[in-house]
Amino acid sequence: MADRRTFLKDSILASSLLLATPARATAAVKRASARVVSTWDFGVAANAAAWEILSKGGRALDAVEAGARVPEQDLRNHSVGRAGYPDRDGRVTLDASIMDEHGNCGAVAAIEHIAHPISVARRVMEKTPHVLLVGDGALQFAIEQGFAKEDLLTPESETAWRAWLKTAHYDPVANSEVKSDQATPAGGVRGDARNHDTIGMLALDAHGNLSGACTTSGMAWKLHGRVGDSPIIGAGLYVDNDVGAATSTGVGEEVIRNVGSFLVVELMRQGRSPEDACREAVARIIKRKPHGVKDLQVGFLALNRHGDAGAWAIQKGFSYAVCDASKQDALIPAKSTF
Repeated sequence: MADRRTFLKDSILASSLLLATPARATAAVKRASARVVSTWDFGVAANAAAWEILSKGGRALDAVEAGARVPEQDLRNHSVGRAGYPDRDGRVTLDASIMDEHGNCGAVAAIEHIAHPISVARRVMEKTPHVLLVGDGALQFAIEQGFAKEDLLTPESETAWRAWLKTAHYDPVANSEVKSDQATPAGGVRGDARNHDTIGMLALDAHGNLSGACTTSGMAWKLHGRVGDSPIIGAGLYVDNDVGAATSTGVGEEVIRNVGSFLVVELMRQGRSPEDACREAVARIIKRKPHGVKDLQVGFLALNRHGDAGAWAIQKGFSYAVCDASKQDALIPAKSTF
């Protein structure tokens, strides 16, 4: 009888431990270490603003919005926000998207006169039944929401635009924005470190929740009305709280054609690491245009639900910034195919 009682006691104890394991695993996920990653060197300052929120246990959504607003208001940054280079008509048009841990998302495209499109995108997500507002409609909504209307064409950006006009040809063809040395700096390729056009930001908070943001003024001297991947959910940004999040930078047309950020997240769902998922997404672009990738750049950045980050690009020159409890201002060169 003693042996029987011992056997039953041990069996019950073993069963209780097995039943408790999933709960402990879930708790471990919820106690995830907060982390934020973003594209390019100006992501360091953006990450610092996001970390102010994350380090205090704040929500990832609030962190990515706060972080994205930093380059949007930086007058030295000509690829994001109020100081962005204009289109070929001299009009500064901005794009942005945001997505939270529940799959809620909002975006604006080709919006003018509003310095912080990322915050308008969040209002679209939270205040309307829509995902994307564009052009005059996006501007009207922003003004109704209390955003100030202002002239975004800075003197420095206007000077650069007028210099481009001296050699530009007003020819409405695809990619007209890359027909001059102004749009493709000497020695550079479209979308590389000398001509990048986006900040994409991904964050994991202490509760194990993910969010992402992406904001840009698009490529310099673009056709008026051109919209890249940044405000397109699934292209420039995608978040799945069960798997991970991804964002992109570079030539948006190629990202849109391959639904890039969604692809990266789905590859992570299949078990790939963030870096491997980004590398495969880049490979898909190269496979579609094997002879056309030498003069363009596309890079992907991913963060999985465990906090692992990784990136990959077509060309060298893409870097991403990481900030967490151990890394406050790390800038990491992304691996590349070429």
